[in-house]
Amino acid sequence: MPRARPEDWLLLAILVVLWGSAFALTEIALQGFSPLQLVTGRLWIGAVFLLGLLALSRQRLPRDGGTWVYCLTMSVLGNVLPFFLISWGQQTIPSGLTGILMAIMPLVVLVLAHFLVPGERLNPPKVIGFLMGFTGIVLLTGPSALEGFGGNAAEIVAQLSVLAGAVCYGLNLIVARRGPRLPPQLTAGCVLLGSAAFSSAATLAVDDPLPSGFEAVPTAALLCLGLLSTGAATVIYYRVVARAGATFLSLINYLIPVYAVLAGAVFLGERLAGRSLLALAVILLGIVVSRRRQAREVVP
Repeated sequence: MPRARPEDWLLLAILVVLWGSAFALTEIALQGFSPLQLVTGRLWIGAVFLLGLLALSRQRLPRDGGTWVYCLTMSVLGNVLPFFLISWGQQTIPSGLTGILMAIMPLVVLVLAHFLVPGERLNPPKVIGFLMGFTGIVLLTGPSALEGFGGNAAEIVAQLSVLAGAVCYGLNLIVARRGPRLPPQLTAGCVLLGSAAFSSAATLAVDDPLPSGFEAVPTAALLCLGLLSTGAATVIYYRVVARAGATFLSLINYLIPVYAVLAGAVFLGERLAGRSLLALAVILLGIVVSRRRQAREVVP
């Protein structure tokens, strides 16, 4: 069982900030780019940034087909499919219900890791931690969000689409953990390159590849999305998975909502309701419980 070290928690916290900030940056960037242009742009910016780092460090792209199959699989599971499935589902269901459905991802990882990843066995603390974390997400988004669960056929299909996106993210974590041990920077560069290529094909098929003009603020937001929330974040993602395991990384689904609420309170002066404070406490306690056994285990 991989044990999370202080450095892993620090990297996870940085990843929470990078991914948690992407929501606001996306909202700004959408003022000057279409959704497909935005996704394709951030992927290419991240890919070019990482390929530049690889060139500076004299690392070459892999030449064997097996490594590329591994990286392209993660391009599809970690970016292309979930981006499409979740975006498509969000057109029909509210964001609160989407957040609750996405909180299923850690359970997917727990179950798959139990069977597919040596040393990441399912145990009572992990199950209790998941249940507490999921409860905290429901409290944070508002129990009323669950009222939208079910509904007509279109709503059910949309909910299944979001769930499928969460499953894709979970599968991607398992593939990343089970795949060949490559430098995180190299893995991230190859994955983003494949993702950008797939996204470009979709954009060319149904949209203009470039906007009619480039406005300063949306373009700056897109650059931040590409360099930080995509390029740098993807490197950290694969480093954390390699060091601390897929189950540890899946905790991010609970921590990003915590970051969003705290950032709103600190930077925007938003009031923290009592329910939000209770939700944050339940989520954080769930994380402590889920990691309790690991803290007592010796690093192999």
